[in-house]
Amino acid sequence: MINNYLVTFWELLSSKGAMIFYIITMLVIFAVLIISILFFEKRREIENKETYGENTDKKVYDIVNKVSEKVAEENKKIKDEIVDTKELVRDIKDGSVAIGGTKGGQTIKKEDINTTDVRFFMLKRIDEAYENYKAPQYNNEITLKEICEDFRNFASYKLKLYYDILDIRRFIAGLAVTKLIILQGMSGTGKTSLPYAFGEYLKNKTIIVPIQPMWKERTDLIGYYNEFTRKFNETTLLNTMYEANYNKNIYVTVLDEMNIARIEYYFAEFLSLLEIPNPDGRELDVVNDVWEKDPKLLRNGKMKLPINMWFIGTANNDDSTFAISDKVYDRAMVINLDKKAEVFEGERVDNLSLSIDHLQELFTNAQNEYAITDRNLRRIKELDKYLTETFHITFGNRIMKQIRAYVPVVVASGGDELEAIDDILARKVLRKLESKNPVSVRAQAEGLCTFIEDLFGVNKLPLCIETIHHIEQNV
Repeated sequence: MINNYLVTFWELLSSKGAMIFYIITMLVIFAVLIISILFFEKRREIENKETYGENTDKKVYDIVNKVSEKVAEENKKIKDEIVDTKELVRDIKDGSVAIGGTKGGQTIKKEDINTTDVRFFMLKRIDEAYENYKAPQYNNEITLKEICEDFRNFASYKLKLYYDILDIRRFIAGLAVTKLIILQGMSGTGKTSLPYAFGEYLKNKTIIVPIQPMWKERTDLIGYYNEFTRKFNETTLLNTMYEANYNKNIYVTVLDEMNIARIEYYFAEFLSLLEIPNPDGRELDVVNDVWEKDPKLLRNGKMKLPINMWFIGTANNDDSTFAISDKVYDRAMVINLDKKAEVFEGERVDNLSLSIDHLQELFTNAQNEYAITDRNLRRIKELDKYLTETFHITFGNRIMKQIRAYVPVVVASGGDELEAIDDILARKVLRKLESKNPVSVRAQAEGLCTFIEDLFGVNKLPLCIETIHHIEQNV
C-alpha cells in the first residue's frame, strides 16, 4: 500500500503539482533574500549610530556647510586679487603708479603685472634688445670687385668651400636685380652652402628654412595666431625679418628645396609684395587686429618687408619636386650650379660688416657707370623681335629692366658685358622655349643659333647656344 501512495505522490509531482511546488519554492527563497537584506541594513545603521552618535545626518550637513563657506571665502579672495591686479595695470598705464613704486604700502614689482595680453614673446624680446643698439663699424670703402674676390677667398680659406668666380659674380649681381634668387643644379654643387658662406662672410648668419611638402600658405613661413593659447606661434623667419627692420645689416634666408611644395602657394604674398616698386609699401599682414602691447614695429597688424633681406631658393628638378612656374621664374634671378669648382688655396681674408646703404650705392653707381652699350641694346631688341615672330615669346618690360640692372653689376664685379648678356638671356629668356611646341622648336633651333651668332658673333654667347641645343634634345 505504501508503494501505491509513493507512486501516486510521484505522479502528482510529475504533473501540475510539480509546477505549483516549484513556484512556492521560489517565493520562499525570494522572501529569505529580502529578510536578509533588511537585516544587514538595520545592523549597519545601528553600528553607525554607535560610532558617530544619534545626529549623524546633522553632522554631515554641518561639514558640507563649512566646506561651502570656505570655498566661497577663497573664491572671494581670488576675485579681489583679480580686481586689484586690473586696477594696478590701469594705474600703471595711466602713469599714476610706476614699476618700483608703491601702492597700498607694497612695492610694485614687474612680475605683479598681468602679461597675458602679450602675444608676441620673441618680437618683444627683440624690441628690448634694440633699446640700446649701437650699429657696427661698416666697411664703406669696399668695391663690388673686391667683394666678389674676397668672398671667394674667404669661403676657400675659412670654410673650405670652392666656387668659380663667374658664379660669385652672378650671385652678387643677382642681388641687384631682385630679392629672390633661385640656385638650381645637381646635388653637391653648393646650392645651399653658397648663401650660407655669404652670411658667414658678412658676419650675419644665414637663416635656412627647410621647406616641407605639405606647405600651402604663408602661415607655414611666418607662423599664426593661436586662438586657444592667445599667443602667436612665431617662426625663425618672422623673428629674423622683424630684427632686420631694426638695422642695416645684410640678411640672407635660404628656402631649402623650395619646389618640394608649390612656391605659388606658400610664397604667394611675398611674390606680390616684391613687385611693389616702393619698398615702403611692402607691408606683410601678420595679424588682423591690434593689441596695446604688440611689438613696436608691428603697425596695424602689418610688418614692413625688410629691404636688407634676400630670399635664396635652392631647387632640384626631379620627380619628387614641382615644376617652377613662369610666374616665379620671371620674378627671380636664376643661377645654374652645374658643376663643382676646382679646389684652390684661397688667400686669408677676414669677414666684414657691410651695410645695405653701401651695397645699394655700389649697385646704383655700377648701373650708371657701366650701363649697357647702345650697340648691345640694339642687338637685344633684334633678338626680341626674332623670338616674337618665330616662337611667340618676348622679353617684356620686367625682363628688360632686369637685364639693365644685372649686366652693369657683373661688369663692375670684374666680368664682361657680353658674358653677362649671355647668362641672363639663357636663364631668363631662352628657357621659355621649353614650353613651346617641341616640333617647332626642333625645326627652328638651328636657325635660332645661326641668328644669334650672326648678331653677336661666333662663340660670343656660348650659354645661349648650349641652352638651345639642350632644349632641342629634351623637348
